[in-house]
Amino acid sequence: MTLKWLAVVVAVVSVTSCVTGNVVVGVLDGGQLPLVVNLFALITAGTAVVLAVVAELHDRLNDRVSALTEFLVARLNEIEAHTGDRNTGFVEGYLLSHGQEAAVVPFGRRGRGAAER
Repeated sequence: MTLKWLAVVVAVVSVTSCVTGNVVVGVLDGGQLPLVVNLFALITAGTAVVLAVVAELHDRLNDRVSALTEFLVARLNEIEAHTGDRNTGFVEGYLLSHGQEAAVVPFGRRGRGAAER
């Protein structure tokens, strides 16, 4: 059972026991349960409701992050597919235009100042 539903069950059981206890004591003695018992039941129910709401918000946030991640992965794969095609065509065109003896060499080191020349 998930945390959300467990918290809902705790809240329902707490409120039900508080109401049932007050009804039973009211019918038998004409009074009510002690204040401490009622406060404990209400605090337990309130805490459980807050926990259930936080658990639901966490589930929704997790679903949105998962959907965003899937979208970004798909988009990056699409961008990578297009970029790879363009770079491949550029290198092949360069090699074809310069013949078989052409070599692709990297650029020189950057950052050389006037002192190194």
